[in-house]
Amino acid sequence: MPDAARLALTSVPTTKPKLHLSGDPAADQLLSEDPLALLIGMVLDQQVPLEWAFSGPFHLMQRLDDRLDASGIAEMPEEALIAAFAARPALHRYPASMAKRVQALARHLVDEYGGDAAMIWTTANTGKQLFDRVRALPGFGQQKARIFVALLGKQFGVHADGWIEVASPFGHHGTHLSVADIDSPEALALVREHKREMKAAARKAAPAKAPAKKAPAKTRAPAKKAPAKKAPAKTPPRKAPAKGAPARKAAPAKAPAKKAPAKKAPAKKAPAKKAPAKKAPAKKTPATRAAARKAGASA
Repeated sequence: MPDAARLALTSVPTTKPKLHLSGDPAADQLLSEDPLALLIGMVLDQQVPLEWAFSGPFHLMQRLDDRLDASGIAEMPEEALIAAFAARPALHRYPASMAKRVQALARHLVDEYGGDAAMIWTTANTGKQLFDRVRALPGFGQQKARIFVALLGKQFGVHADGWIEVASPFGHHGTHLSVADIDSPEALALVREHKREMKAAARKAAPAKAPAKKAPAKTRAPAKKAPAKKAPAKTPPRKAPAKGAPARKAAPAKAPAKKAPAKKAPAKKAPAKKAPAKKAPAKKTPATRAAARKAGASA
């Protein structure tokens, strides 16, 4: 074994610390003794109360047949692990996404460290190397990696060369900035108070947003009416020919007949005046003649 690795190993204390992160003695004991449980608790410490996050590894172990093993978690069907996270009470506010992240962490540990989570810090030669290893873990950002290096240094005695600098500001002693400083219930209260003050200061520092000015309402020009279009005259539908009869071809349109010039009627002559007809003398019959003679004789 190289000397640097041996020094790193000897920097780890033989006795395990007693953490006070979950508020549950059984869960805190698991965190203190199982490196994988500690890493999982750090992954879950996001968008949920601290106690909820760090009690998660203990409840997960109970749901996985009382065994917390990186290889077993890495090989589990994703749906089964999500179901373990989502069972009531859920291990996180976002059980599905956190189950996937924990499984990615387990697979990384299997691929890079043979499933032994403690090898991340027991074989680190420098604080920079330790920080880089932690930063490469799924679910660990820049700040979370610094906090975890500080937690290892302050409570687990992992004092790789330069660890305080890479964990700054969380690596400095006498502070109560993060979970790295929680070694008692009183320390937990101090860390909570510090976080409240930081949030309040951040709110005050944020510039007040000016009320949004309403843009003046735009007056719309009156819409111009388009000239009404005349609908084309509808032609009456042609009657379909009776069934069985051959369809008649439409006769070609006839040209309009030319009108002959109007003839002037001849002027009407006034009717000639007729002379009054002369009455012919009535012919006397023998009876009338005898009457006439009688009349003359009497005279």
